[in-house]
Amino acid sequence: MPLVAPHDILARAFREHWALGAFNTSNLEVTQAIAWALREARSPGIIQTSEGSIAYAGLLVLWDMIRDIAESVDVPIILHLDHGKSLEVVRQCIEAGYGSVMIDGSALALPDNIALTKRVVDVAHEQGVWVEGEVGAVLGAEGLREGSVIVEESQLTDPDDAVKFVRETGVDALAVSVGTLHGAFRGEERIRFERLQAIHEHVLVPLVLHGGSGLPREEIRQAVPLGIAKINIDTELREAFHDTIAGHREDAKGHSIDPRKILTPVREAVQKIVAEKAQLFGSAGKA
Repeated sequence: MPLVAPHDILARAFREHWALGAFNTSNLEVTQAIAWALREARSPGIIQTSEGSIAYAGLLVLWDMIRDIAESVDVPIILHLDHGKSLEVVRQCIEAGYGSVMIDGSALALPDNIALTKRVVDVAHEQGVWVEGEVGAVLGAEGLREGSVIVEESQLTDPDDAVKFVRETGVDALAVSVGTLHGAFRGEERIRFERLQAIHEHVLVPLVLHGGSGLPREEIRQAVPLGIAKINIDTELREAFHDTIAGHREDAKGHSIDPRKILTPVREAVQKIVAEKAQLFGSAGKA
């Protein structure tokens, strides 16, 4: 199936209280694993690339690869730019054929974030491209105080700021900081549900949960009815990739050094994670 636009699928997920998994890729095996798992689960989903993965593999290489793999499966797949930092990179992705982009101005003061995001929305909407913005700070371990895994109140999304941001930019979805972190902090992360509820009550667009790797299943199930329609997963896929490769290296004597034979179980491990997420997020069977 050709790559699809996100508008109708995200609106349906938001309305019906389930979420699309948004899975990062930078190579062939991970892309195949994502697409094949979505096909197995009969789930729509999002394959997304970061600026880092674009720098690693090349924008047009990624675009061609993801398009061709998406066309080989019969479920709807959206191609999304994750954490775009500038209008320039957003333009490049739109010109390449992305149906969805994120502009991340969350490190800026709110007025500057609004101004940058509004420029992106104007450019993207002219081409029918869906836009995700961000208010608040979804950090990784590097953004926390030493020894802490708790997001401070000042880093959470302020509901009033979220309302102002959505109203003045016209974004199609909003990434929010409600206690999660980039990276898999298992058993440590805790969604601030009162904050998520307050945002959902006043913001009428789908909400996006970054830092979904490692979150307890119960918290994800509780968050989805509170407006979360897109959940980003990257670190868990990287861990599955790394751990499978490491296991092969530890037991390498007498085994083939053919990259295809090494990477086949890697692909299978990543595929298993994606299929499990589709079930957890409620998108399985929705294709």
